[in-house]
Amino acid sequence: MQDLVERFVTLWVVIDPIGTVPVFIAVTAGIDTAARRKTAFQAALVSAGVLLFFLIFGQLLIDALDIGLNSFQVAGGIVLFLFALTMIFGESKPEAEQKQVEGAQEIEKPNPAIFPLAVPSMASPGAMLAIVMLTDNNRFGVVDQAITGGVMLVVIAIAFVLMLFADPIIRLIGHAGSAIVSRVMGMILASVAANAVLSAILEIVQTGQL
Repeated sequence: MQDLVERFVTLWVVIDPIGTVPVFIAVTAGIDTAARRKTAFQAALVSAGVLLFFLIFGQLLIDALDIGLNSFQVAGGIVLFLFALTMIFGESKPEAEQKQVEGAQEIEKPNPAIFPLAVPSMASPGAMLAIVMLTDNNRFGVVDQAITGGVMLVVIAIAFVLMLFADPIIRLIGHAGSAIVSRVMGMILASVAANAVLSAILEIVQTGQL
């Protein structure tokens, strides 16, 4: 049960459904309700597809490059920690991704369901790394990996529902509230990342294997 909660918290933090809501509002401003719902569904579908790709083929990539599990876990934990620091000290996720949208729109009109909602909002680099770490073949069996995939889909489904109710949520917590939530999630992610690094280092010390 504890492992299940840890997986859910990790994936919730890196996918960040709440932080996606202001981004969704920004990129769907001026379009009708039906189009907004379609955009939300496409974003959820694409992000799920991207993360499922890393769930299935991420381990194959690691093995092809002959990267040790502990080495990957240390590297992944460090990257997740740095990602968490940007959430805590940098611009909040909504602010940063809205700027990405504004910059891209000066060049072309991207499909908002793909950029920035699916990638990099929900299927963020941190989420890609996290899903690979949580489904490593050397530590987790097929059942555990399937459970992790199910948890990931649940988090994305929650993000989809939140996008459908984006307007009342923002009215309730405000943009400042969403920024605060993003920073709190960053603290949680930093703790998870530090635990991953320390666990890998302890394993290296005990077994001598990278």
